[in-house]
Amino acid sequence: MKIMLKSIFVFSLMFLVFFDFPAAAREIGAVQLPDTIELAGKTLHLNGAGLRTKFFFKIYAGGLYLESPSSDATEIINADAPMMVRMHFIHDNISADKLQNGWKEGFALTAPAAQEEMRQAIASFIAMFADGAKENDIFDISWQPGHGVGVVKNGSSLGVISGLDFKKVLFAIWFGNDPVDDDLKEGMLGK
Repeated sequence: MKIMLKSIFVFSLMFLVFFDFPAAAREIGAVQLPDTIELAGKTLHLNGAGLRTKFFFKIYAGGLYLESPSSDATEIINADAPMMVRMHFIHDNISADKLQNGWKEGFALTAPAAQEEMRQAIASFIAMFADGAKENDIFDISWQPGHGVGVVKNGSSLGVISGLDFKKVLFAIWFGNDPVDDDLKEGMLGK
């Protein structure tokens, strides 16, 4: 009996060592956010996650993905390093107007005196959200140095906006001094 138990233990240990398992996920607002994501050949790790709420409604689960953990909002905003925010929508049927107006309000706080080039970049970004969002839609908004801010919806690219300055005003919507949602900011910073 002891030999049989020992054999089962050894076999179980070998199974765990030799076989890869899919990345674990973190549940937030009944949504699963993966612990790691591949972005242009880099492995990004879930830094933290939180819920975007408005008037007591859960809008989306947000996750911040970085190469190395950080809770420094200013560093994240200014970093020219690969990173991504995943927005996994929980609330159903958010109209294009509501979604785009939300972005407009955010940019009004982070770039109130934007010059023409920045205003054009902001308008191009907001236009990518012309279809609104439904429950379980996933928007991945990433920064890749030398490439720009990429927007992907449910695995399909919606476009890229170049410029580190644009990335900074965009990420300040989540991580700036006056973020869109304080609890979401704290959650994505891993606090």
